Amino acid sequence: MKTLMIYGATGYTGRMAAEHAKALGLDLVIAGRNEARLALLAATLDVPYRVFAADASQLDGIDVLLNFAGPFAHTAEPLMRACIASGTDYLDITAEINVYRLAERLGSGAQVMLLPGVGWDVVPSDCLAMHVARRVQQPHTLKLALQVPGAMSRGSAMSVSEILGAGVMARINGELVATPDAALQSLDFGAGPVLCAPLSFGDLVTAWHSSAVPNIAMFVHITGEAFPEGDLSLLPDGPTQAQRDAHRARAVAEVTGADGSVARSVIETVNGYSYTPLAAVEAARRVLAGERRPGFETPAKLFGVGFAQSIAGTRIIDY
Repeated sequence: MKTLMIYGATGYTGRMAAEHAKALGLDLVIAGRNEARLALLAATLDVPYRVFAADASQLDGIDVLLNFAGPFAHTAEPLMRACIASGTDYLDITAEINVYRLAERLGSGAQVMLLPGVGWDVVPSDCLAMHVARRVQQPHTLKLALQVPGAMSRGSAMSVSEILGAGVMARINGELVATPDAALQSLDFGAGPVLCAPLSFGDLVTAWHSSAVPNIAMFVHITGEAFPEGDLSLLPDGPTQAQRDAHRARAVAEVTGADGSVARSVIETVNGYSYTPLAAVEAARRVLAGERRPGFETPAKLFGVGFAQSIAGTRIIDY
């Protein structure tokens, strides 16, 4: 049996993924930097563990590494390079655009697969982009927006600072271009138009590869206190089960064809924090089973447009 390593397994989402992977019977090793927390979780799950910093990895005997340790600006590059050196396929759950750009560069000519974004952002939105692009002739322009409801985990809040730090970009004629003056857009997630702010998530990379639409803009609609401020270290690990159950996740994609025709589709699923461990472990399971290609990949290109909907409670609505 091939072996999966979950790095960052004692974090909020990493722990849920480790528990799910164990329940599925995968050959699992957990890893991270905090030996006390790892030892406790390893004993609970009855799995081996390894303690190492991201820049001093121990990947002997590991076929797939699934990285949950954010901010990914700090962990993705050393772990990707370690995977390339050891022949281990790399997956993570980041939304940070610069990690995708890094994976594009490092994946060129690599014999291993680099597959960032196997959680909520970007699995549902990536599959949605591929789906909606097929609804028009010669898709030319794509607007993609995420709805971010409810409370945010401490790890996600720290990653948001990396996303904001990357600046606002769009893909114009196939190239990523800085667009600091991008305007708000009114987009409809199914209950009427709402204002969405431009923001550079990883979809500006994945949607380009998955849909081949040359012009892509990315937005976010924030409700409640989704983007916290202040000392992020004081935040709780993440929302409770009840809080997750109260807020379903949605994304909307609107594509315009070269002839001016417009199609809009919405994907709706369980809360992003509930979706991510399920989708990430399913992606890892499929890679372990042989669904892989060397180099940079996206979820929709690798697993197909229906991958997002393979997670229970997910549906796409066309308008």
